[in-house]
Amino acid sequence: MKTKNINPSRFMFPFLTLFMCLSLESRVCFAVDTISTNQSLSGNQTIVSAGGVFRLGFFRPGNSSNYYIGMWFNKVPQLTTVWVANRDTPVRDIYSSVLIISDGNLVLFNESQVPIWSTNVSTSSDISSSVVAVLLDDGNLVLRDGLNSSTILWQSFDHPTDTWLPGSKLRFDKRTNQSQPLISWKSHDDPAPGLFTFEIDPAVTNQVSIVWNKSQLYWFSGTWDQRTMSFSLVPEMRMTSLSNSTYNFSYVSEENESYFIYYLYNSSTIAKLFMDISGQLKYMSWLENIEQWLVYFSQPRQQCGVYALCGAFGSCSENQPFCNCLTGFQPTSQQNWDQQVYSGGCVRKTKLQCSNASVGAGRRDQFVESGYTTFPTHPQNSMAVSSMECKSTCLKNCSCTAYAFENNQCSIWVGDLLNLQQLGQDDTTGNVLYIKLAASEIDTESSPANKKRVIVVAIAVATGLLLSLVMFRIMKRRRAIISTELGNDLLVAFGYKDLEKATKNFSEKMGKGGFGSVFKGTLPDGGIIAVKMLESINQGEKQFRAEISTIGKINHVNLVRLRGFCSEGSRKLLVYDFMPKGSLDRHLFRGIDSEPLDWKTRYQIALGAARDFGLAKLLGREFSRALTTMRGTVGYLAPEWISGVAITPKSDVYSFGMMLLELVSGRRNFEHTSDGEATFFPIWVAQQVNEGTDLLKLLDSRLNGNANSEEVSRICKIACWCIQDHEIQRPWMSQVVQVLEGILDVSLPPIPRFLQEISNEEEHTVTFTDKTISVS
Repeated sequence: MKTKNINPSRFMFPFLTLFMCLSLESRVCFAVDTISTNQSLSGNQTIVSAGGVFRLGFFRPGNSSNYYIGMWFNKVPQLTTVWVANRDTPVRDIYSSVLIISDGNLVLFNESQVPIWSTNVSTSSDISSSVVAVLLDDGNLVLRDGLNSSTILWQSFDHPTDTWLPGSKLRFDKRTNQSQPLISWKSHDDPAPGLFTFEIDPAVTNQVSIVWNKSQLYWFSGTWDQRTMSFSLVPEMRMTSLSNSTYNFSYVSEENESYFIYYLYNSSTIAKLFMDISGQLKYMSWLENIEQWLVYFSQPRQQCGVYALCGAFGSCSENQPFCNCLTGFQPTSQQNWDQQVYSGGCVRKTKLQCSNASVGAGRRDQFVESGYTTFPTHPQNSMAVSSMECKSTCLKNCSCTAYAFENNQCSIWVGDLLNLQQLGQDDTTGNVLYIKLAASEIDTESSPANKKRVIVVAIAVATGLLLSLVMFRIMKRRRAIISTELGNDLLVAFGYKDLEKATKNFSEKMGKGGFGSVFKGTLPDGGIIAVKMLESINQGEKQFRAEISTIGKINHVNLVRLRGFCSEGSRKLLVYDFMPKGSLDRHLFRGIDSEPLDWKTRYQIALGAARDFGLAKLLGREFSRALTTMRGTVGYLAPEWISGVAITPKSDVYSFGMMLLELVSGRRNFEHTSDGEATFFPIWVAQQVNEGTDLLKLLDSRLNGNANSEEVSRICKIACWCIQDHEIQRPWMSQVVQVLEGILDVSLPPIPRFLQEISNEEEHTVTFTDKTISVS
């Protein structure tokens, strides 16, 4: 006799439902993901989607005493909301407030039993009695005309707050000419609509944009390219699309609407794309193994790219804290600024006297100079023909708050000063702005202590200007020499025969790496160059030139400058400045005739290199020939090089992380640590980071601990994220830059299992052949 398999869940579900009904003390019991007619939700009661992905109920954000009906990720221990119903109208007592189906709508009544939020749809009387609200696993709360009906009367996907979930549309209604925006929260404690909006651009409906205060557009994606499935100004999106590793976007244009929509390739991934209170659009993914959110990208990339981030009379810089009040001003809300919500801006410490005739001449409003800054937006031109006349024009106008006189042009600003950015003293694009202050504030700035500080600063500025002038003349002379031969000071398209002649038929070989051989050469003007002959480059002429042009824009004191290139058929070469002092490894890895690099130099090298790094995007899938030229250790190569899957920029991120660790330690990564356990160095770093120990002990011993501990911690953490097993866990290089600049915080990374296995091996030498890689 055959026995029948019995599914115990068939019998457990009714008991679980009954248990929920009793424990939630609900007036009428309802299914776990559904609210039916004459049923309600109040207090700590919640409903959960069928697969347990999302939960809906009352929640209290941050330190607020207010409550809201919202939806959040059920499997994430940190409360992470994705939708809020009553974001404008909170409640204070969740036990007297109730969410209920009433007259065919889902309605929220507050503690006074006043309806404060509703789905607000029209339904006939015969339908209204059967309406149900169901929470789906994609995060969509839908109103249906019956429990088994597929007809949707209303859905939360049509009314997003700050979050764009996979599977939902970012819409533009062609009939009303209206976009469906994502609007940031007002603060961490207040989900009310804030200043920043992400939407389809009404003027160009196949691109998206971010707008401040519904009036000032400050970032846009560029138009959608259907061929590459990406936005023209978001190149990293194209690489993600090609690697098929994270998500796919698509654009649809129909008669009544156009919209963007995206899906995750891995449906079990927990991720959200949202308009942050920082004014940046962010995409985050939840890493369950370490229980942390990881920000994969943010737009604009630079925090100061957000319009009016620091509010009125605030100035932004790319160093933390991002915002500071101008001289004579203080935060409007110190509490908000402590939470890094700066949009409220700053207020004057002392009111202006303006044109009060009774005030003595010495006590009237005056001006303080603010140098190395960008000008605020919305200047007004004045007819003043001199600096003194310009100053007088602003002084006589009670509403004028600042003036500037440059290139014989007078500009004044009336009212709030917005969108200032503080630049570095070596930035030649900076301007001088004169800000109107009460005389008493000027007197404070003129105290003996401040006068001494001003003198010191003046000396430093004068010295810096002198050095800048000397460097400018040197660079000008150098460019003139190059321009005589090459015709310009930009990237030069060399002919193959010219490089063949310059290198004496490629006779003086300097070295060989994974992407090709390097030869020494001499130009007709006597300039010495290094020519790298690339291998396995399969791109066309136009694409190769475009990508090389991007690399060529990088100019950093610690990076070798790309001077030009050659692309003739299959011949692809890069031309660099020659390094007479040798490459980084000569100074880093305890060379006999070299001094160790100090920490400041190492950190600047890391930051400069991060701003463009790697050649994997030039290789394509045919990389077997490149593999045959490599000699070294498996630890320097991302696991995908070994497994034979597609190589992407995230493969270069892995190698970059390895380089960061070598900058810290001053030794090769494959060397064993000196902790007596013969641990592979990257693994030892990952262990120390996770244990929270003093990371200065990882530092090159020759530096004697002379390093910024915060920078050491920052560089070690991001390096460990770079060398993760799976590319989806690694950051983009733009994120690496933001972390190194202190713009993004980084959580603790997991220990890479791939490297852990390597560390367990007795030797790490790798032998490469055309098709196989063996480890002995």
